Amino acid sequence: MSVHPTDELPSRTVLLAAPRSFCAGVERAIDAVERLLDAPGREAPVYVRKQIVHNTHVVAGLAARGAVFVEELDAVPEGSTVVFSAHGVSPQVREQARERRLTVVDATCPLVTKVHSEARRFTARGDTVVLIGHAGHEEVEGTLGEAPGSMLLIETPEQAAGLEVPDPGRVSYLTQTTLALDETADVVGALRERFPLLQGPSGDDICYATTNRQLAVQAVAHRADLVLVVGSANSSNSVRMVEVVRRGGTAAHLVEDASGIDPAWLVGVRVIGLSAGASAPPDLVTEVVEALGAHGPVTVEELTTTVEDVAFQPPAPVRGRA
Repeated sequence: MSVHPTDELPSRTVLLAAPRSFCAGVERAIDAVERLLDAPGREAPVYVRKQIVHNTHVVAGLAARGAVFVEELDAVPEGSTVVFSAHGVSPQVREQARERRLTVVDATCPLVTKVHSEARRFTARGDTVVLIGHAGHEEVEGTLGEAPGSMLLIETPEQAAGLEVPDPGRVSYLTQTTLALDETADVVGALRERFPLLQGPSGDDICYATTNRQLAVQAVAHRADLVLVVGSANSSNSVRMVEVVRRGGTAAHLVEDASGIDPAWLVGVRVIGLSAGASAPPDLVTEVVEALGAHGPVTVEELTTTVEDVAFQPPAPVRGRA
């Protein structure tokens, strides 16, 4: 694929990282809202608590089709249908939904649900559970809600080293699913030094999509002068992709869409790595490639580090709907 606006401008190679863009959990959540919106004869609004996924284009597109996004359930009329976002909710939110007689379509990513289950299991056996994650993120708030009296949130190795718990012999850890692999390993290492008997999940909590996109964008960064990651500023996995590239020594920027490209970034650049966070629509990547073509001839290559074949069943209440 080549774009040639004029031969007077410098030519560049755009190296696409694969995998990129939507993951299975994001596709499942968006699909759940779309199925409700497309229900034959639908008259009542479809409410969604928080952003269904952290991407402004996705949210705006669903809102244009009739989805009503709310911050909390008290904005949802009693007896209505509400979708829980891919990031999950606390037991307290679920109880509020029952009290308001809401019909819930739970679009929580199954990999986030796994972390919630581990939180319940670890606290049930008497552990202090250390959650590694970012304060204020919706996924973290939902997970902490599983055992608010028995869970502690940390973000850095320094916090891990200074942590005090009731019983140092009964400590386990969990992680937010969208963290940077290298930074999380440092925090876990510090926890193990502080608590030699530390227990963890049977498998990594950082999800396959986060892992795959970080490894893929690092691979293109080795060949690139500049890396662009398409995603929203509140998308944890997108922000982490930019951070891991920068830590590797390559310039990187997060762009919401093609309009976010600063031409100054392109000066002297011959190879541009391009990827997208797990909540960013694939068509935004295409638009970025086209926008780059306005700054000189572009040749597009793709570097695939792994092929994803993960798929999740739709939430039960919408499973029979096309």
